[in-house]
Amino acid sequence: MRKKEATILLIDDDDDILFSARISLKNYFTNIITENNPKNINQHLTKNLIDVILLDMNYCIGFEDGREGLYWLKHIKEISHETTVILMTAFGSIHLAVEAIKQGATDFILKPWNSEKLYAAVNSGVELARSKRKNTQLETIQKQQDKEFHQKTEHIIGNSTTMQTAINLVKKVAPTDANVLILGENGTGKYVFAKEIHLQSNRKDYPFIHIDLGSLNENLFESELFGYVKGAFTDAYKDTIGRFELAKGGTIFLDEIGNLPLHLQSKLLTVIQNRKITRLGEGKERAIDARIICATNAPIYQMVADETFRQDLLFRINTIELNLPPLRDRIEDITLLANHFLQKLTLKYRKKIGSFTKEAINAMENYHWPGNIREIEHIVERAVIITDNNQIQTSDLYFSSKGMNINVSDNLNLEETEKVLIQQAIQKHQGNISKAAKDLGLTRAALYRRLEKYQL
Repeated sequence: MRKKEATILLIDDDDDILFSARISLKNYFTNIITENNPKNINQHLTKNLIDVILLDMNYCIGFEDGREGLYWLKHIKEISHETTVILMTAFGSIHLAVEAIKQGATDFILKPWNSEKLYAAVNSGVELARSKRKNTQLETIQKQQDKEFHQKTEHIIGNSTTMQTAINLVKKVAPTDANVLILGENGTGKYVFAKEIHLQSNRKDYPFIHIDLGSLNENLFESELFGYVKGAFTDAYKDTIGRFELAKGGTIFLDEIGNLPLHLQSKLLTVIQNRKITRLGEGKERAIDARIICATNAPIYQMVADETFRQDLLFRINTIELNLPPLRDRIEDITLLANHFLQKLTLKYRKKIGSFTKEAINAMENYHWPGNIREIEHIVERAVIITDNNQIQTSDLYFSSKGMNINVSDNLNLEETEKVLIQQAIQKHQGNISKAAKDLGLTRAALYRRLEKYQL
């Protein structure tokens, strides 16, 4: 049998008891420490990560009421609450056992003990200690994430009329508990707006639970959202709460709701209507207390017309509808966003880049931005990484051919069209003049003359 990685501290004033306990446990656990003076407890707790302490109840001759054991139990729990303490004595009583449990002991063993029972008690104590440490770690991580969540909220940036309209709507709807549906293309900031609604609400000190329904396996929909009880299905070894219960008091953000199949839409509709969930494998209904925000980039109204999205569900989730404009419709915000990301990313990569050239700004304003805000951040980040200049040049920007914003039929000015085509060729080939010239059907010398002519 392989030994379990664990540290057990045995404290008793009787060396024979220490020897006997050590012999009983050393075959099961990797580290057994013995101590006959409880005053040395602090030293052991400082030097070692103790999983379980087996603590004698009596140390002074003539005192057999267990008061010393209760005193040291209290002391241990004050300085190492995650350590499991098991008390042992030859003078056990129900009253003493109850008092010990009240003060934090996990178990109570009478001397002389049965070796199998001793092992079982210590082994359970080790698992309990690890569980407590894990919970403490998770709580610490959660607190840190909550802190970062509030401190690192991405700013909503934009002076355009459409953005100001969206921002003002957030201010009005956030203090309410109204369901909100956020519509917009990929990368327009749906998550950021959902988060902002939460942070401006009365629920801001409670959880913000984000679920990407687009990536959630259909078979896991109910168990993830509603939870399950032990034995509900294979591998359901314990009761587990779902995301709706996790969001208690806070906000649940159902992202990409347009991807939800019809048969699951009906289940979600029932939950939203009744404000109750039922865990898988359980008949009991549980009330939910969470504000619901949904989002999608899908043409939701067309889907209703095509009967691929339930109209009654749409009515439930869009008490307030927030439409986020694509970046191509808010050109006046492009420079603001580009400079915001430049400042953020120069700090991240520790580079000294002051600004964009005028030509780079023009190139960004002429681009179609199919990926919206997410794309502009990606392009600026790439430019910050590759540039050797103190300004971002047009040649540092790499645009997707999908976003090239030119329609020759709309612009019959030959010089302007030629200028735009040259810009696009240079962007496409990342500033490589030879490749750009070849793509345009020009010699390098001819392209250089045109670059000088258009001051590119």
